[in-house]
Amino acid sequence: MDKDGDQTPRPSQTGHEQDASLGPNTPPGRCGSTEPPSSARNRRTGLAAIAGLAAVAIALAAAIALTASEPTATFAPLPAGSEAQPTPEVEQIVAPQEVSAQSLAGLPQATTFTSISGAPLDPAPSARTLGRIIHPTATIAVYALPGGPPIAALPAQQTFGELRTDTKVPVITEEPGWAQVLLPSRPNGSTGWVSLDDPAVTIERSKHRLVVDRARFTLTLFEQDRHIGVWTVGIGRPGAITPAGRTFILSSILDTSPKAFSPVVLPLGSHSDTYSSYGGGPGTVGIHSWPTPAVFGRASSDGCVRVPADALDVISRTVPLGSLVEIT
Repeated sequence: MDKDGDQTPRPSQTGHEQDASLGPNTPPGRCGSTEPPSSARNRRTGLAAIAGLAAVAIALAAAIALTASEPTATFAPLPAGSEAQPTPEVEQIVAPQEVSAQSLAGLPQATTFTSISGAPLDPAPSARTLGRIIHPTATIAVYALPGGPPIAALPAQQTFGELRTDTKVPVITEEPGWAQVLLPSRPNGSTGWVSLDDPAVTIERSKHRLVVDRARFTLTLFEQDRHIGVWTVGIGRPGAITPAGRTFILSSILDTSPKAFSPVVLPLGSHSDTYSSYGGGPGTVGIHSWPTPAVFGRASSDGCVRVPADALDVISRTVPLGSLVEIT
């Protein structure tokens, strides 16, 4: 502090570093100063600013001219299908409820002799299927819906007296990990869901289907969409009609007895709505021949489809078990 009371900053207190090459600071305009007078500095600063602006203007003009001389860029559209596609969501498979061996044994068997309580009915009884067939190699659980409760057990074989045939049922609907199938039990149109992850489930395919037109008294055999044959047939009389809807060939029974009215009987997965039994059986509707031709082209049976011998021969040799039968 000076004696007059003013604080005079010392060089070490100002925070400004000195340029060692220029020596100590000298007041501007004085002898020994390295800076020109303020008026000269202002003129030089103004000239430098003008020169800088001119350089910027020249550079900007050159850039504009260069841009104008270049060809305009064009962008070709992306080829079809090259757009980014959204990642499809992976559908979750509903797990089946666990069924112990004891519980499976306690469920009603899905056969032509039983009725399945709680079985959902066919949601589209006049629709076509893809020809897929479920063949269980062991008894499997049948569910009311995917992930729902078990309602029946589908055995590996169907039993008709001493005859046993493999169980084969048509698939009518599919969901991830599941198939809805027609069942051979009452009531007509009973269905159930089976888990495709069950190791006892095998899948087959049939190219054939049968169409029974009750109004025209015809039976048509198709191989995919190709007609194989058309025959005039007999159907159920009034009061014992042949039940309409989707069903399937459940079995093939060879009858070699001398009194047999048909050498082969093809039981279907449907039943008479009038009779609870045919000759002691469960009232299963079937396809079979008849000894006299007068029954064809008429409503002449108790619910079965009576066909000519040549039709029965072709169908029994050609159409696999589990194939769809459409009755309209």
